[in-house]
Parts: sequence; C-alpha cells; structure tokens
Amino acid sequence: MFYRQVGAVPPKRHTQHRDARDNLYYEELMGEEGFTGASSLLYHRALPAAIVDSSVWQLPDQTLTANHPLRHRHLRLPELFGGETCAGTDPVTGRRLLLANADVRISYVVAMCASPLYRNAIGDELVYIESGAAEVESVFGTLPVRQGDQLIMPRATTHRWLPTGDQPLRAYAIEASSHLTPPKRYLSKFGQLLENSPYCERDLHGPTAPLLREGTDVEVLVKHRAGAEVVGTRLTYATHPFDVVGWDGCLYPYTFDIADFEPITGRVHQPPPVHQAFEATNFVVCNFVPRKVDYHPLSIPVPYYHSNVDSDEIMFYCGGDYKARKGSGIAQGSVSVHPGGYAHGPQPGAYERSIGAEFFDELAVMVDTFRPLQLGEGALACEDPDYAWTWSGRGPGLR
Repeated sequence: MFYRQVGAVPPKRHTQHRDARDNLYYEELMGEEGFTGASSLLYHRALPAAIVDSSVWQLPDQTLTANHPLRHRHLRLPELFGGETCAGTDPVTGRRLLLANADVRISYVVAMCASPLYRNAIGDELVYIESGAAEVESVFGTLPVRQGDQLIMPRATTHRWLPTGDQPLRAYAIEASSHLTPPKRYLSKFGQLLENSPYCERDLHGPTAPLLREGTDVEVLVKHRAGAEVVGTRLTYATHPFDVVGWDGCLYPYTFDIADFEPITGRVHQPPPVHQAFEATNFVVCNFVPRKVDYHPLSIPVPYYHSNVDSDEIMFYCGGDYKARKGSGIAQGSVSVHPGGYAHGPQPGAYERSIGAEFFDELAVMVDTFRPLQLGEGALACEDPDYAWTWSGRGPGLR
C-alpha cells in the first residue's frame, strides 16, 4: 500500500509527541513480518497495552467436515439467514463458516446489529459487501462500505461494524492466515501499481481522519490460534482502543469497489489469473466483472473444461447472469465449490450457446486455494444435493 498520513504525528518517528498540556502520546508500531514488512505508527492518548481482564470468547461453530466422497458442491447462501433470523445478528459474531483450511476461512453473514469491537490476530480479512451498507470504525478511523466494496482489514486491527440504512448487511468474509496484497506482477520494485494492473492507487480508499472514543473497561473480541486450533479471547482494555490522535505509514484498512476493477480480455478465452485482484499465502482472490469477451472469429467465450490440478476453486455469484452455469440452479448468492482432483467447466449447452456472444454481464468473487478446503457448518446447512450430477443428469435423485 502507498504511504498515508492522518491526524497529528511528530516530525520524526520514535520521538516525543505531546498534546497541548504537554502530556506524551504513546507510539505503537503495527508492522508485518516482524520489523521488515509494511507498517504504520499510531499515537495513542493512553497505553495501548493496558488490559484489565482476559477470558474465553466462545467462537461460532468452527466444525469442519472433509469433502469426502469428493464432489462438486453448490451452496445456496440465501437459505442461511431467512425471515427474521438476521434481526439480532451482527457482522462478526453472526458469521457462519462455509469453507476452511489452514490458510483461509470463508464465511457469510446477514446482519442488522452493530458488532462488538473485534480483532483478527490470525491474518488479514477481505470482506465483500453483497448488499447493504455500514460504517467500519477502527483504530485508523472510519471507512464507509456499500454494495460492491471489498474491505481489506489488516491483521490485528481493532475495529467494529455498524450497519446503516433499513436493509440488512450481506457480507462474504474471506479470512486469511497471512497478509492480503495486490499480486506482485502488478507492482513495481518500489510497490507502485503498474500500468498493466487492473486497478490503481486512486481506486483504493483509506481512512481520512482520526476516530476518537472515550471509555473504560472496554471489551475486544480477539480471534487467534492456540496451536492448530482457531480460538477466541475476550480482552478488556483499561481505556478505549479508539484513542489514536494520528498515524502514518503503509499499513491500514482500505476499500476497493469491485466496479473499479478493469477486466483484461483477449481474442480467445483468458485464464483465471487475468481476473486476479489479491493474493495471500496459498490462495488468491479474483474478481469476475461485466466485460466484453473473446473476439477471435472462432472463439468460444465460456471457459474451457479444466482440471484443478493444484487448486480448489470457490466462486461466489453476486450479480449479473453467469453464462457458464446456466441450467445448474446457481443464482445470486450461490457459491460453487469445484475441488481439485477432477474436471469441471460449463454446464451442458453453455459451451455451444456462448458462441457469438460479445459481452458477459456477470459479477463474481473467486477464491482459488492451493490446499484442499473442508466444509463448515454453514455449507452443510445450505447445500444443493443435486449439483454434482447436473453435467450428466444421472446422479442420485436425478435418474
């Protein structure tokens, strides 16, 4: 990320910074990879390490089930939060786990309530806003989010979600066990987004002003690891964490509107890496947006059939009309799970119907992992049991 300065900071780092009454502010370094990665310096009114209690926070159900026997799956997310079930739900504790491995956890939530203060100490989060709006408050300031935004929240950033408006917030959360960054091939050796990148710094929006809150005995929910297990702790701080008067650096939350992603197209069908928006350890995130398609006179615009030799491919369908999946039951709010191990591709008839198409009106967020995913309780609760057989029409229940 590029350098940003917000609020009051001293002329030189690691030097005295005082208020109008000559009281010292307390400097905190938030940095990646020890002291060798991207970082920011934050200046607090009170000690950022002062806690008065630590207790267990019982996380929502984290149970995982292997994708065994192996098969493609279709998850119908609208079934997870029907009727009034979202009225008392918040965007953090209400998340239902869909898929996970040691590198990434994918969840979905429909929420109307403000969340507790929250910190993910395992890795960065990318939260895609399917619909609705919210204010996201953090130690860095406030960021508004709306439909189509992808919010990147750095690891260990204390923040909370405040849904706004009359409609529930529908959010698709991708939680890494590492850091989420633009792909290296889009960056210069100094970190600037290059001309061949499908987005640039102007498309990334960070906080613009400090957020000052007061309070004592303030609780923060922390997700972290205990060995290989994902667990939760409830920390109680002596003073409110949102007491930062200023900060500067290259590490902070920001939003990216998926509508600002500029698709890369060609004469013949382009492989999924041209849609890549972000990368992390052992997985990538791709954005499929409305675009002109292949213009070779003999082109076949939908994807060719392919075996995921190294990857599980997870597609969240969040808008438009996805041509390759017609006839499968997939619609707005669906997630397809195409695991490594055997081929997948367009539904029957889609290959032929795409010939001559000039434009695809589709919107989807894809996660490709390089280690197998397991199924969370949310996936098992909303699976379409017939999806795997839709290419042949002869599976159990369809014969």
